[in-house]
Amino acid sequence: MSVSDAYRSCEQIVRTQARNFSYGIRLLPGPKRRALSAVYAFARRIDDIGDGDGPAHRRLARLEEERAALHRRAPDPGDPVLVALRDAARRLPIPLTAFDELIDGCASDVRGTTYARAEDVVTYCRSVAGSVGRLSLGVFGADDVEAAAPLADSLGIALQLTNILRDVREDRLIGRIYLPAEDLDRFGCTLGLDGDGAFTDPPDRLAALLRFEADRARGWYLRGLRLLPLLDRRSAACTAAMAGIYQSLLERIAADPTAALAARSALPTWEKAMVAARALVGAGR
Repeated sequence: MSVSDAYRSCEQIVRTQARNFSYGIRLLPGPKRRALSAVYAFARRIDDIGDGDGPAHRRLARLEEERAALHRRAPDPGDPVLVALRDAARRLPIPLTAFDELIDGCASDVRGTTYARAEDVVTYCRSVAGSVGRLSLGVFGADDVEAAAPLADSLGIALQLTNILRDVREDRLIGRIYLPAEDLDRFGCTLGLDGDGAFTDPPDRLAALLRFEADRARGWYLRGLRLLPLLDRRSAACTAAMAGIYQSLLERIAADPTAALAARSALPTWEKAMVAARALVGAGR
């Protein structure tokens, strides 16, 4: 397999399996677009293993197999994602060890970890999404990486908190709860389900809980978006598009928590395209 074919395979994965991110990635120049596609394709593979079917011990073993493959001296020539990722890491300062944090976070998903405090949820988000923010920064580049890295981390946390709010019901149906126990107690919620899979908590309490969590996520966006001035124009546009899509999703959830808890929230394609277009125009100012 040629390196060019490997990159094309990664770009196809992003287009079909990471559509929210694809709107931002396509704003990058070719070399960075291909490199970030390789990063996201491998991250998607890890996520899919963590969220997949089958016994927990087998999924944990597969995560460790991917960790070992990532750190081998040379990638399997038949694995397009690792071929492309290793090539990208040779060309750009991508901190591949950050994938170890992602793998650790997905392993905690498989084990069914629950979270007592908000700080515990943030630690989880830093593992599974802050890590991807720092990997992305390796592709983007920045004049002051030391200042940029914690901001990329914060933006990843914001996006993951949005994912958590989008997927509350979906996660609960498979036995996962990411909202901190201290917040559930504060609002008198249990996230219990009835026989039809509907939440048994009073709707007004659930709505107040989700709005509270949304406000916390907004704080992480405020921190993370301070990254934009530290990036070049196209990288800033890519980041702004990704963040803008997820911010719009967050506001949709906060505006109607009851609907968000009944079905997974999503933005229409036209709205995602508009967010990406605004990000590109804004980055040129």
